[in-house]
Amino acid sequence: MFWFLLITMVVVVAAVTLAVVGGGDSEVLPEVAPEQLVDPLPVARPVDRADVEALRLPVAVRGYRMADVDDVLVRLGAELAERDSRIAELEEALAGASTGDGEDDRS
Repeated sequence: MFWFLLITMVVVVAAVTLAVVGGGDSEVLPEVAPEQLVDPLPVARPVDRADVEALRLPVAVRGYRMADVDDVLVRLGAELAERDSRIAELEEALAGASTGDGEDDRS
């Protein structure tokens, strides 16, 4: 009886191991294509707050895909630099206009 139980247990463990591992050349699960970023950032207009809040980056095995994150950060950095330069231009124009108005009142 002991030998029967021992052989049965070895057969069951071997069957479960083969079922879990896959037991040969055939794959248990097919390879999944990596997620790709579908760029929801608009191309035809500047990015606004709602666009950034709606942005969802695809997840890879060890976190986020570095190339996708870099692309988004480069795009956002360029837009922020453009807005900063536009704000600086407008502030200079406003400072020039207010300086010009003050001189007219004194004359």
